Amino acid sequence: MDNVNLLVIVTIISLFISLFLAFFLITVKTKYKVSNGLFAAFLVLNAIDISEPLFNMIVDGPSNLGMFRASFAFLQIPVFYLYIISVCYSDFKLKPKYLLHLLPFLIANLALLPRFYGVDTASKISFIQNRQSMVEFQFNHILIHLQIIVYIIAVFRVLRKSKKLYVENYAGKSIASYNWLFQFTVVLSVLYMVALLKNILKFSDYPHVSEVIKIVLLVSSLFIFCWYLFKALNNPGLFRNIDSKLKLVSELVSEEKSSGLPVADEREYNEDLLKLKKYMAEKKPFLNSSLTIQDVSRDIEIPVRDLSLLINHQIGQHFYDFVNTYRIENAMDILKDTTKSKVTILEILYEVGFNSKSSFNTAFKKHTGSTPTDFRKSLKISGL
Repeated sequence: MDNVNLLVIVTIISLFISLFLAFFLITVKTKYKVSNGLFAAFLVLNAIDISEPLFNMIVDGPSNLGMFRASFAFLQIPVFYLYIISVCYSDFKLKPKYLLHLLPFLIANLALLPRFYGVDTASKISFIQNRQSMVEFQFNHILIHLQIIVYIIAVFRVLRKSKKLYVENYAGKSIASYNWLFQFTVVLSVLYMVALLKNILKFSDYPHVSEVIKIVLLVSSLFIFCWYLFKALNNPGLFRNIDSKLKLVSELVSEEKSSGLPVADEREYNEDLLKLKKYMAEKKPFLNSSLTIQDVSRDIEIPVRDLSLLINHQIGQHFYDFVNTYRIENAMDILKDTTKSKVTILEILYEVGFNSKSSFNTAFKKHTGSTPTDFRKSLKISGL
């Protein structure tokens, strides 16, 4: 079987799976309709992009429809960027300002209007045959490269800020969700870089290498999309708690410094710190697995802004780690209690406010230097 036939077969399979997953995301009942819709749109755009071999079999020669189909590649990465924002922030809504992301797509098509869209078939053929010397083609080629690089950087900036906001304001679900979202973005970025290499080789002296890379990309992207959707659909609530109106502590400190006011009043901080520690010890709010800094702020009547500065800046701990410290101390007390030797590690982690074994083990080892199981064994050996 030659590369062309193999490419057609893989394209058909990829199209079917991509469109099937997109249909599923649009029709499944969920409160995350916007996120699902954006990822479905990303899959559809990907399907349009990979449909080139089939499209060329149906349409003979260059056409306006064929060129317009190819230009949809300019919409893929902006839609993915909006999807990442929608996943990270619970209050995300589609706004008219997001239409600005259409600009590269519109500019690319406008550049082709005079000498491709607006001419006869013979001129279109000449344009394609001499594409390497055509200014419009070179411009669009550079534009999509720049677009991909800019948007990938923007996606990683969103993820980085989201993680910081999460650990500074929340102590609920594990931030492992950030890790696999980050991993997915890294892998997708690699795919885009390889796709750019494919495009470069396509118009070089090695077009056959480009076809092989295309097959590898099609198969790889299918596995990656299926893996990601499996993770996302099995963990629909992960990493969707962040309010976009929240500010990073570094921003709050910078604002106070620029306003000419002292960053903190030491006496006031000491009073708030005593109130916070008393509240954590007596009320044990950390037992709530979905605890947020807003919850603590409301209970002890300290503004969220001041409380965030107190914990994240003055104490020097993220809210996530601050709360987990109390949870681990509580877990250690249970492990030391000989009357509770029959209580399993899984029961303990849920009892003290964790909701996953991996996050509990990570936090416990960070705090004590050993895993909960090893800690319990060491107690038995020492006779405690």
